[in-house]
Amino acid sequence: MNARSEILARIAQAKVAPAAPVARGYRGATGAEPGQSADVERFVDRLLDYKAVVHRCTAAQTGTTVAQALSESGARQVVVPTGFPSGLLPTSLAAVQDDPPLSHEALDALDGVVTTCRVAIAETGTIVLDGGAGQGRRALSLVPDRHVVLVRSEQVVAAVPDALAVLDPTRPQTWISGPSATSDIELQRVEGVHGPRRLHVVLVQG
Repeated sequence: MNARSEILARIAQAKVAPAAPVARGYRGATGAEPGQSADVERFVDRLLDYKAVVHRCTAAQTGTTVAQALSESGARQVVVPTGFPSGLLPTSLAAVQDDPPLSHEALDALDGVVTTCRVAIAETGTIVLDGGAGQGRRALSLVPDRHVVLVRSEQVVAAVPDALAVLDPTRPQTWISGPSATSDIELQRVEGVHGPRRLHVVLVQG
């Protein structure tokens, strides 16, 4: 080996970072069945802590409860994503279909949005949308000022790993933990900065 090769070899060796130890004790899915009563109660507790409004009902009461949630939120004109069960919407509601997709200006002019969800997480009080039927594209849950979301108790899982186990990583996901809020300025909470200012959750049990 000549001097040039030796110098280059030393440089290459010096540039190699030592292997960092990687912790292997990753959290995995709990394996608990979705919809456990303790998890549902924990989910509700987290939502209330985030200042979301929770409306609990049975399957038979869903339509009436959706109407109540919309009324309490102050929403009169809402956007409805493709695939949302039309029978759950009050006939007096001015519902606008997002087909073809509305502009951001049109969405901003509406009072709110009504959606379903893909999964909900008890540990963090998080609701996840993945753009499936009744959920719509991401802008629908970010632009309007009010969001009424339908969550079935059997969609509530214990922890984040359990949610990841059922989510499709190739789909666009929106993770929602309470109404949009920030405390960036002087630690004063301001709501509605990055998304809906009001979140109403219709929790269907049984």
